Amino acid sequence: MNKFDFKDKNIGLVLEGGGLRGVYTAGVLDAFLDNNVKFPYVIGVSAGVCNAVSYFSKQKGRNIKINVEHCDDKEYFSFGNILKKGAMFNEDMMFDKLPHQLYPFDYDTYSKEYTKLMAVVTDCERGKPLYYELNDLKNQYDIVKASSWLPFISKMVNYDGKKLLDGGITDSIPVKKALSDGCDKCVVVLTRPKEYRKTPSKVNNLANIVYRKYPNLIKAICTRYNKYNDTLDYIQKLEEEGKIIVIRPSENLDISRLEKDPQKLLKAYRLGYDDTITQMKKEFNKLGIDLEENDVISNNDVFI
Repeated sequence: MNKFDFKDKNIGLVLEGGGLRGVYTAGVLDAFLDNNVKFPYVIGVSAGVCNAVSYFSKQKGRNIKINVEHCDDKEYFSFGNILKKGAMFNEDMMFDKLPHQLYPFDYDTYSKEYTKLMAVVTDCERGKPLYYELNDLKNQYDIVKASSWLPFISKMVNYDGKKLLDGGITDSIPVKKALSDGCDKCVVVLTRPKEYRKTPSKVNNLANIVYRKYPNLIKAICTRYNKYNDTLDYIQKLEEEGKIIVIRPSENLDISRLEKDPQKLLKAYRLGYDDTITQMKKEFNKLGIDLEENDVISNNDVFI
């Protein structure tokens, strides 16, 4: 049996979002693919979900290719799309042209490798997170879209009789959900360095105008920084207790949520890959496996 197959160990994988900072997570997951690391439970937010589906389909390099090759593609994302399509990211491009024409998604492998993948979205009327299992991806792209559809620059997604937006508004790092769903331990992937803490939003006044019909959503946006920082404190506590392993940038990524510099994105991806190899060698024995350093494979030819 593969040493890194955690399917019988109730070990979960938690993936933070972060827009284009998610290329760091793409590097993490590609390092997992090189080492055949498998989890029985994965939960992601926004870009974390988008990266996770390619992890399940075993398509190493797919996410970084898309983001590097299209980071300055106005059809992919631009402010002009807000006027044309109602969102900065072009949903036709993201959920049709990319997966079905330019970078064909391997649905067969996804369905064979699939264990459990959860996506976090925000219920705009309640201002609370919702969690959906992606067990029928072809018919559930609206959930993936909602999880990554940022406020202010995207229209709400109508799904299941609800109005939905980016899951990061209400549960940016869903480690508590993973534990409540039965995971004994978790590997948590963050896209900010350890010292990072979120500050109060600068768009509170705008939220009061744009979402005046959704007072619970306004409250969630305005208090997000508190919940995010409380979760980071909780993660630190769990880390000290040995209940989770955290993979986070070992240095500042120096990229924005909507980064357009391909070299910066590639650097962040490689950092994610290298940080993961380091953490696997250093920390993964805490997951109940007898691990030696040479058990971890590092592919120096990381990119396309």
